[in-house]
Amino acid sequence: MTTSPIDMRRAEGKGLAAGTLGLWGSTVIGLASTAPVYSLVATLGFVVLAVGAQAPIAFIVAFIPMLFIAFAYRELNNAVPDCGTAFTWGTKAFGPWVGWMAGWGVAVAGMVVLANLAQVAGIYFWSLFGDGSLGENVPLVTATGVVFIALMTYVSWRGVEIGERLQNVLLAIQYLLLGVFVVSALWHFFSGTAPAATAFSWEWLNPFAFTEWSGFVQAILLALFIYWGWDTCLALNEETRDPKRIPGRAAVLTTIILLVTYVGVTISAMMYAGLGDGPTGLGNEDIADDVFLALKDGLLGPFSWALVVAVMISAISSTQTTILPTARGTLAMAAYRALPKAFRTVHPVYKTPSVSTLVGGTVAIVYYVGMTLISDNILQDSILSLGLAIAFYYALTGFACVWYFRRELRRSARDLVVKGLLPLLGALMLTYAFVQSAIDMVDVDYGYTVLFGIGGTFVLGIGSLALGVVLMVLWYLFPRSKPFFRGESLNRDTEVLVPDEPLEFPRSVDGGRS
Repeated sequence: MTTSPIDMRRAEGKGLAAGTLGLWGSTVIGLASTAPVYSLVATLGFVVLAVGAQAPIAFIVAFIPMLFIAFAYRELNNAVPDCGTAFTWGTKAFGPWVGWMAGWGVAVAGMVVLANLAQVAGIYFWSLFGDGSLGENVPLVTATGVVFIALMTYVSWRGVEIGERLQNVLLAIQYLLLGVFVVSALWHFFSGTAPAATAFSWEWLNPFAFTEWSGFVQAILLALFIYWGWDTCLALNEETRDPKRIPGRAAVLTTIILLVTYVGVTISAMMYAGLGDGPTGLGNEDIADDVFLALKDGLLGPFSWALVVAVMISAISSTQTTILPTARGTLAMAAYRALPKAFRTVHPVYKTPSVSTLVGGTVAIVYYVGMTLISDNILQDSILSLGLAIAFYYALTGFACVWYFRRELRRSARDLVVKGLLPLLGALMLTYAFVQSAIDMVDVDYGYTVLFGIGGTFVLGIGSLALGVVLMVLWYLFPRSKPFFRGESLNRDTEVLVPDEPLEFPRSVDGGRS
């Protein structure tokens, strides 16, 4: 009997470097993907402008749907440890059309954020030289950003193990400097040298103290952005020692660490700088896009450059880890005939999705340069719209978890809560955030541009998802796509393309931690 290509892939898996990561390595990559320093720089000021003193509780409230969706990821990964994550699970639960769009949501979010990460890395790199004015040189910053994307694409192509080692160093530096930030802020507060010392108040953690609903929703969407990235742990599930258990545990652990980090840094910044609109006040709209840059001189004096380095490292670090889930997502889509077969090519030596990685890096560079040439304002609006793509595929994953396990929800109280109730609540919260944010983005005053008479942020956010529908239909017209769209190459009963049980691997990798 002749074995079909699909059956061969089921037997052999996708060819990735199985057993490379343990719990430590998976968690490090998950944390690095969120870029904790950069995320705070990009959102802290805007969250304070939206909700004032309720910024800490906004981060906590935004954590709730993230945690609920993390449980959905964990349960789905335990049953189907496939690097396609949202694409694979969405397809198994709802069919090929929904699954394809979930995969597109992952891809478009990765491509858009890579452009911003590259720009931030370039700006902060040149800000270290001279009087910092080189950071305002657009051609120089753009060229530097392209180099950073190219270098991190190479690291990702070269192998997940070398990427993990790099991330260990970069993440350690980030958290060291975040610790310095917190300690310095509190030192200035208690010594009386803070520019606008503000005593801590438990009211900052009161979820009922929000005064404007629109501001609350805006803050939550911004906060969702800073948690985004932990799902990289799951995209690397086929490269961990225990594909069913370690990625899910790493995802939950990552979200908890991020919660503590963000709330701690936010509270210390509020105690140091206050909420006013002074030169360093967190309520000053002029510094909202980069609070750390405004605070660094008074906070660290001659060592203020350290915060610049921290932001740059955070952006570079996340550039590399953002490429990982995007490439593995398109690899899985190609393996199941949802994309051209070239995307499923795995390097014979490095065991990485070589074509998907290189194409992903190239598309990110083209997008970044193109948006920069058209208008920096359009690039910034595309970043503001990123929350829509994130909420879209996270919500789809939550709903997929409930539907996929629907027959198991009555087996036990645990199954009902962890596989049903929590993922459903998380998905509903994110769906509401998506709809409300899309409505808000229609306003011409929401972002930096106006397109077709409405807010450019709405056009870019909804337009990027609509583009996915167009591309999906175009692929449907190709004969090679038929096994996928007919539900033959991937359905609920399709076998997992990784070993069913944990394998034994040399403990020298990842320091023997698991």
